[in-house]
Amino acid sequence: MNSLPSQAKYIIGTEACERFSFYGMKSILMLYMTGHLMMTNDLATSVMHIFVGMVYLLPLVGAFLADRVWGRYKTILYISLLYCVGHGILALADFFPATEDRQTILLTGLFVIALGAGGIKPCVSAFMGDQIPGKDSKLMTKAFNAFYWAINLGSFFSFIIIPALVEHQGYSWAFGVPGIFMGLATFILWLGRDKYNCIPPLKKKEKGGFWSVICSLILGGSWTKATEKYGENAVKDTRHILSILSIFAFIIPFWSIFDQTASSWVAQGNKMTPLDINLFGLHLWQIGPEEIQAVNPVFVMSFIPLLSIFVYPYITKLAKPLVRLATGLFLSAVTFIIVALIQSQIEQGAVLSIAWQILPYCFLTISEILVSTTGLEFAYTQAPAHLKSQIISFWNLTIFAGNMLVVLITMLLSDGAEASSAISTGRFLLYAAIVAIVAILFCIRASRFRAPHNSDAA
Repeated sequence: MNSLPSQAKYIIGTEACERFSFYGMKSILMLYMTGHLMMTNDLATSVMHIFVGMVYLLPLVGAFLADRVWGRYKTILYISLLYCVGHGILALADFFPATEDRQTILLTGLFVIALGAGGIKPCVSAFMGDQIPGKDSKLMTKAFNAFYWAINLGSFFSFIIIPALVEHQGYSWAFGVPGIFMGLATFILWLGRDKYNCIPPLKKKEKGGFWSVICSLILGGSWTKATEKYGENAVKDTRHILSILSIFAFIIPFWSIFDQTASSWVAQGNKMTPLDINLFGLHLWQIGPEEIQAVNPVFVMSFIPLLSIFVYPYITKLAKPLVRLATGLFLSAVTFIIVALIQSQIEQGAVLSIAWQILPYCFLTISEILVSTTGLEFAYTQAPAHLKSQIISFWNLTIFAGNMLVVLITMLLSDGAEASSAISTGRFLLYAAIVAIVAILFCIRASRFRAPHNSDAA
């Protein structure tokens, strides 16, 4: 069987609409905060990455609800309704004239959206994996590639449409339309309700789980004592998770680089000349710092099939997930070296077209495919059935940690002076150096990694 099951189309459609809603809202946040709410670049950068970090911290809650209470389908459905409410709150922004009130609306809406987006995040990709019969590895790769293609289809159109709505209709509509698409995502998911393969939650109460065993070890216990107290299965699961986390930990700096496309890259692009698209002397479109983000999903949708058809079959080492992850890390470091070179020219007074950002986007996209699609596949296949949502939530936790690393570096190194700004040559080179060093350490760890027993990949 080479085709995806019929119910997969509902999950793919849901993901495309949800990603339109999320990335559409996120694409305009940076300039909304700096231009509309008068925040500094450093403060706006911190707010942006705290929000994104929360989106990827809260999957721990979503994973618990999916694995222990509602199951994946009901968790996605129920929390999606809350997600819609968050978008509705943001849409109220322009109804409040005072800047302080709009800031309150912004933070409230972002918090509710974080609850919604974070709550469903570990469930949707795992729910896609649940639909694959026999967990066939080739079909699994095809499913996750299609899933990731849908993510980028939704985000591409959001980067085109939502910034245009800001220009022509204002921020209320620009924040409201993503909410409409989130409602559509929820409806599409509901349409497939009778067709899904739903794995019921594990409601059996056990003496302890991962966190219980970890706390026992931290408080001076041993594996033997933890086994006596919580049982052999809990300890076995904990060892299993820790083995996988020893790989995930090295991915953290990648997200520090990747998620700056919506913060520092937008601020950098705001200092560059917009790109005008003309046809037969007719002006069609102006690509500015918000619209240029559409380059990433275009590249993703182009590069995924190219890599799958023309690269992976011939460079056999890239068939190994850990090799793909390592290659992606090194490429992300190269990306920020290019960004630093662009920033250096801007700081020296050069007038650059925003088209120059296409080059680092190209490198970052290849890096993203190698890291993000591989990471989701690795997380799902390495986990036994009863731990899949939890382990995918730990994968999402690396994104939280990566964004918090940006916040930490911004707070420690920014003192209000231009030279120490979050948007500077030195700062970009710092991130490149961090990722390069971590990539080297990852190669050492990956060479010693052995798949845990009883995982789907083993």
